[in-house]
Amino acid sequence: MTPPNDVKLKVVIPARYGSSRLPGKPLIDLAGKPMVVRVYEAVQRALGETAELVVAVDDNRILDVLAAHGIDGMLTDTKHESGSDRVAQVARERLWADHDIIINVQGDEPLVPADLLSAFAEFCQRQSDLLMATVSAPIDEAPLIHDPNVVKLTVDKLGKAIVFSRAAVPFDRDARQQDVKLENYLRHVGIYAYRNSALQQLTSAPSSTIEQIEKLEQLRALWIGIPIHVMPWYQSPPHGVDTKADADRVSAIFKG
Repeated sequence: MTPPNDVKLKVVIPARYGSSRLPGKPLIDLAGKPMVVRVYEAVQRALGETAELVVAVDDNRILDVLAAHGIDGMLTDTKHESGSDRVAQVARERLWADHDIIINVQGDEPLVPADLLSAFAEFCQRQSDLLMATVSAPIDEAPLIHDPNVVKLTVDKLGKAIVFSRAAVPFDRDARQQDVKLENYLRHVGIYAYRNSALQQLTSAPSSTIEQIEKLEQLRALWIGIPIHVMPWYQSPPHGVDTKADADRVSAIFKG
């Protein structure tokens, strides 16, 4: 079914204060600006002319900082288990149309490249049958294939996801671990887009066993039959902020 011609592009940036590893993470100072502001500015540079941008938060302290910077923010339920749940609440309360496309950019990715975001937005808008989409990148170091923190994926001949896993997929039965061919592997880049109708379906569905085992929410989408288009990108974007060391590294980059 072809969506209507009035499809609008939205971007929601989930930013959670209650991070277990780095409490108050959205408000960490990165060379003079809170991280959540840095992320918003990165998205605005890439998509601000074409999309409505909203930051979805779980704490009034973040909301106050956003207001001070003139940024559209919305307080969402503190009980949400994922960024997708937060994004879905924004879409419902803003009364966005079922056919609108919503891009989810995580609030701890201040170095997300503008060219990647703009290319992804164009990719999503070209897919008339899009329900959900994400990004892949090459794996350029063999140890990453076996690193469970690096999510791997495989795609079909139409460029849609077959599976995501923390394990080495595809598993090369006949090759020694040190002899695997890098060109056979893709890593997942955690940027998502959804048709709003699919987002609401995804976040209202129960978690599947495979999702619980792998700790990968996108497996729920495949489990309930939502196809995921995958945009290939030429390189992995810079790593986000998960630790104090990450914050120091990113601050140094912004300071030049």
